[in-house]
Amino acid sequence: MAEAAVEIVAVGNELLLGETVDTNAAWLGRRLAAVGVRVARRATVGDTAADIRDAVTEALERTGAVICTGGLGPTPDDLTKPVVAAIFRRELVLDAALLEALRRRFEARGIRMAPNNRTQAEVPAGATIFPNPRGTAPGLLLEDERGRFAILLPGVPAEMRAIVDGSVIDYLVRRWPARPGPILHRTLRTTGIPESTLAERVADLLPPLEPLTVAFLPSAVGVDIRLTSWGGLPAAEARRRLEAADLALTARLGGHLYGRDAQDLVDVVSERLVAAGLSLSLAESCTGGLIAKRLTDRPGASGFLTAGIVSYSNEAKVALLGVRPETLRDHGAVSVETAREMADGVRARTGARAAIAVTGIAGPDGGSEAKPVGTVWIAVAVDGAMDVRHFRFPGDRAEVRERAAQAALALLLEHLPRAEGS
Repeated sequence: MAEAAVEIVAVGNELLLGETVDTNAAWLGRRLAAVGVRVARRATVGDTAADIRDAVTEALERTGAVICTGGLGPTPDDLTKPVVAAIFRRELVLDAALLEALRRRFEARGIRMAPNNRTQAEVPAGATIFPNPRGTAPGLLLEDERGRFAILLPGVPAEMRAIVDGSVIDYLVRRWPARPGPILHRTLRTTGIPESTLAERVADLLPPLEPLTVAFLPSAVGVDIRLTSWGGLPAAEARRRLEAADLALTARLGGHLYGRDAQDLVDVVSERLVAAGLSLSLAESCTGGLIAKRLTDRPGASGFLTAGIVSYSNEAKVALLGVRPETLRDHGAVSVETAREMADGVRARTGARAAIAVTGIAGPDGGSEAKPVGTVWIAVAVDGAMDVRHFRFPGDRAEVRERAAQAALALLLEHLPRAEGS
C-alpha cells in the first residue's frame, strides 16, 4: 500500500434511516487530510452482519485500509467487532485489564456495571487496543499478514474523536512516514450568481491551476468554489499555489465573492456595519424574521442591530411601518412601492441609519401569473440612499425564504463601505 489512503465504513441503522446524521465521516475526512491521508471512499451500512462483512471485505480488497465507526456497544445489534474479527480469523478473548478498567469507570460514576458491558472487554486476539478516555468501548486495530488493517471506533462522536486524536493519528503517521504533504483546501464563497454562469466566467483560469483541483458546490444561498491540493506538493508550495489561485479567481469574481472557508455572509456584513458605525433595522414579511435570526445567531449583533419587525399582514405594514393603505391597494404588498415604504418606515421608527425590507411570495400558494411564487422585492437603505430590486427565486417555501434572506444581506453588503485593507 504505497498510497496513504483509507476507506470509511459507518455502521448503524439510524444512519440509513436518517435519524442520525453521520458527522463522524466528515470530521474524519478533515482530520486525516490534515496529516496527508486521503479518504478514498465512504460507505454506510446497517446493523446486519452480512452488510458489515461485505463493506469491510470490499474495502480491504480495494484499499487495504479501513476505518469503521459504530457498532461497538454492548447490545445485540452491535456487530462490528465480531464480524471484523471473523474477517481477520481472530477469536474474541477477554482482556482482564480492560475489564477491570471498565469496572473502575462504572464505580467512579456510582453505577453498577451491567453484565452485557463485559462484552466490551472482549477483543480480537492480537488486536491493538486504543484507549477510550470518553467512554467504555475502546478503539481496536487489526492487521493481517498482507499488511492490510482495520481500525474499529465507537460511533459516539466525542469518543471517536478522542481515540483518533489520542491514538489513531499517531499510528497512521508511523505507518506512512513517506506520505505526501497535507491535503489543503481553500474555499471561495459567492452569492448572487448561478453555478453555470460562475463556471463559465472562470473557465479559462482553471487549467493553469493544476495540480490543484476545482469544485463548484452550489446551495440555496450561493456557490462555493473549493480549491484542493491533494498532498502531492510540499505544504509551503501548496499554500503558495492556493494563494495564487485565490488572487486570480478573486479578480474575476468581483462583488459576487463575499468570503472564504467557513466565513458566512453574516460575518462580513456584521464586520462592515460595526466598522462603519452603522445601525441596522429590519422590516421582514415573507422571510418571517429569518434575517434577524441569522444576524443574531452570531455574537455581537447588539453592536449594530437596532430592531427587527415582522410585518406579515397588510395591517401590520400600515400600523407598524407606516406603509400607506393606498400603496397596498394600488400596487399590492409584493411590489417595489411597498418594499420602499417598508424600508423608509422601519428607519424612521427606529432611527437606524441602515435598513433592509423584504416582501414576497414564498409559496406554495399565493402566486399569480403576474406575481408567481418566488417573487420577492428587497429594499436596502443606507444613510438616505435607497436601492430596491426584484428577484424571482426558485425552490420550495424554505428555499425561497433562505434565498431571499441571503440576497437581502448581499444587497446590503453592496452599499456598505469596505474596511481598510479588505
